[in-house]
Amino acid sequence: MTAARDRPRLALLDASKSDHTRRNFRRELDADLVEFDVTDNDRPAGFDFDGVVITGSRTSVYWDRDWIRPLVDYVAAAHERGLPILGVCYGHQVLASALGGRVEDMGEYEIGYREIRKLEDDDLFEGIPESFTAFTTHSDVVTELPPDAELLAENDYGVHAFRCGDAWGVQFHPEYDRDTAATVTKGKDLPDERIQSVLDGIDRDNYEAACRTKRLFENFTSHVRRVREAPAQ
Repeated sequence: MTAARDRPRLALLDASKSDHTRRNFRRELDADLVEFDVTDNDRPAGFDFDGVVITGSRTSVYWDRDWIRPLVDYVAAAHERGLPILGVCYGHQVLASALGGRVEDMGEYEIGYREIRKLEDDDLFEGIPESFTAFTTHSDVVTELPPDAELLAENDYGVHAFRCGDAWGVQFHPEYDRDTAATVTKGKDLPDERIQSVLDGIDRDNYEAACRTKRLFENFTSHVRRVREAPAQ
């Protein structure tokens, strides 16, 4: 673990309304997290952080909720100020929307441990295989990347990672443990046969493969420290 004085201070924008989410990010991020329930319009008053992380959610970024537009606006402002950002699943879609991309309902559901293809070498994916495993659960997809964004990973369902400056979005859930994956799967309104098939795939082998993808959290916090320590321009 990193020495306490070196730990980044990150704003965790929690859009999940899930008991699992904060536990998972606390475990995976070697950082001091300042946590906000953005669904209750609890957002940072400013930008006094080393970086920002946006979680998954059961909502869609294009829904009419009083907290969604302010969240998107905050993320856009954080990016303008040069704060490193990591958006996960819904957070990936929020980031895309904040930076000028488009998110739409893809008309189907991707769920379970899936193979994803890395398209470019990038700091976030250093040490992660060209084809990697991660748990996915989403029915929305980024259909248009923000201007100047670079596509980093995809599979047959579409965009799974992009970068825009010091901001990254990943559609998959690298933070999930097996309990979270099972609980989320059981809560989906999908045919019983499909639910059982996904549950059968939440096994040791798939989880161990997905754990190799967790390297991106270390890569992100390393980048955050580099940005924090860089000489002022």
